[in-house]
Amino acid sequence: MSITSAEHALKVIKSGDKVYVHSVAGAPQHLLQEMVKLADHLQNVEIYHLHTEGDAPYTRPEFEGIFHTNAFFIGKNVRKAIAEGRGSYIPVFLSEIPRLFRQKIINLDVALITVSTPDKNGFCSLGTSLDATLAALESAKVVIAQVNRFMPRTLGDSQIHVSKIDYLVPFDQPLHQVTWGTPSEIEQRIGNNVASLVEDGATLQMGIGSIPNAVLAALENHKDLGIHTEMFSDGIIPLVEKGVITGRFKKKHQGKIVSTFLCGTQKLYDFVDDNPLINMLPVDYVNDTAIIRQNPKVTAINSAIEIDITGQICADSIGYRMYSGVGGQMDFMRGAGLSEGGKPIIAMAAGTKDGESKIVSHLKEGAGVVTTRAHVHYVVTEFGIAYLYGKNLVERAKELIKVAHPDHQERLEQEAFERFKHQYSQGVYMYV
Repeated sequence: MSITSAEHALKVIKSGDKVYVHSVAGAPQHLLQEMVKLADHLQNVEIYHLHTEGDAPYTRPEFEGIFHTNAFFIGKNVRKAIAEGRGSYIPVFLSEIPRLFRQKIINLDVALITVSTPDKNGFCSLGTSLDATLAALESAKVVIAQVNRFMPRTLGDSQIHVSKIDYLVPFDQPLHQVTWGTPSEIEQRIGNNVASLVEDGATLQMGIGSIPNAVLAALENHKDLGIHTEMFSDGIIPLVEKGVITGRFKKKHQGKIVSTFLCGTQKLYDFVDDNPLINMLPVDYVNDTAIIRQNPKVTAINSAIEIDITGQICADSIGYRMYSGVGGQMDFMRGAGLSEGGKPIIAMAAGTKDGESKIVSHLKEGAGVVTTRAHVHYVVTEFGIAYLYGKNLVERAKELIKVAHPDHQERLEQEAFERFKHQYSQGVYMYV
C-alpha cells in the first residue's frame, strides 16, 4: 500500500490493459481526469463499468483508439460514445457481473475506485456503490483508490482494509448528486396505481427516478414495509422517518434496508453515513433470486421503453439503438414472482413525450426483450392496471389495450384483431 499522487499511481496502466471503474456516484472523478492525461502513452485500453454518474472523459472523440468503454449498463454519460462506436455494450444480468471477474472471463488488470477515509483500524468503505466493485477489486491485479472524505461510510460488506489497496490517492471532491423534480400529474397517477398494489408488510424493490419517487410518495399510509433493492434514492427517507419502512416482516436481514448501490442528493449521502439501518451487500447476493424470493410479498417495480400486447418488455434499447441495459430487472421480476405473495410490476407512462404509444402490437425492429412475456404479472400506466399472469395472448392484449392511451386504443384493437384473427374467427374471443 502506497499513498501517492494520481499521476504516479496511474502510470501502472499499460496499453491493452482492462480497467474497471467504480459505479454510479462512486466513479473516481479525479482518477479519471488524470488517467486521460496519460493518453499519449496509451492505446487499446479497455474500460469496464456499470452505470456511472458524472463525467466519463475516456469516451471523448479525441481518445478513440486509446480508450474503449465497455458498459454493462449504459448511462447518459456514455450513450453517445456507444452509439458512435467508441464504446460497446455487454448484455448481462446485474447479478452475474461479479462472476465475469472472478472467473477471469474478463481478466481485470486495474480497478479504479473511490473509498471513504480510513478509520482508526485502517478500514475504508466503498460507500455508495458495492455492486460488482467488490469482485472487481478482489480480482484486479492492481487497485487504485481515490480517498475522498465526501464518500459516506456505509455498513454491511462495504468495508475494505487499506492493505487490499495498492495505491491510495487522497483527493476530496463532492460526490455527484442526482435530483428529480416534483412528479408530474401522469407520474402521480402511475404512483397511486402502483401503490394500490402494495400490501402492508411487503418488501420493495424499486429503481430511481420520477416514477419510483411518485410510488414512494403514495405509500405514506402503508405499514411495515421492507426494502431489499439493488438501488435506492432520497425517496425512502420520509418513509423511514415516518415509520412506514420498518422491515419488520422481512425474512432476510429483518429490520435492515438492503441495497447494493445508491444515488441521490447530499441528504441521502448524509442519511446513509455510518447508519446501521443500511446494509450494503454485493450484487450477486442482493440480486440473487434465491435470496429475493425468501422475503414476503416482494413487490418489484420496474419500467420499460415499450411493451408489446403479449407482454414482452423492451427496457434496454430503442429499436437497434442501445439505451440502457438488462440491469437487474429480470433478477427482481423473477425473484418477486417466486416470492410468497410477490408482485412483479412494470410501471410506465402509456405514451412517449412525442405522443407515441409505449404499448405496441409489435416491438420495434431491433428491440431487445429484457423481460419475457412469461415473467410479467402486472403492467401499470396512468390509465390503470393490467394483470397478465395466467392469461393467454388474446386476453393479455385486451388487458394491455385497456391501460394504453385512449388515442391509441382503437388502432391497437385493430392490430390485435389482425394478429389473432384465426382465434376471433372461431368466435372464441371478443373485444368489448
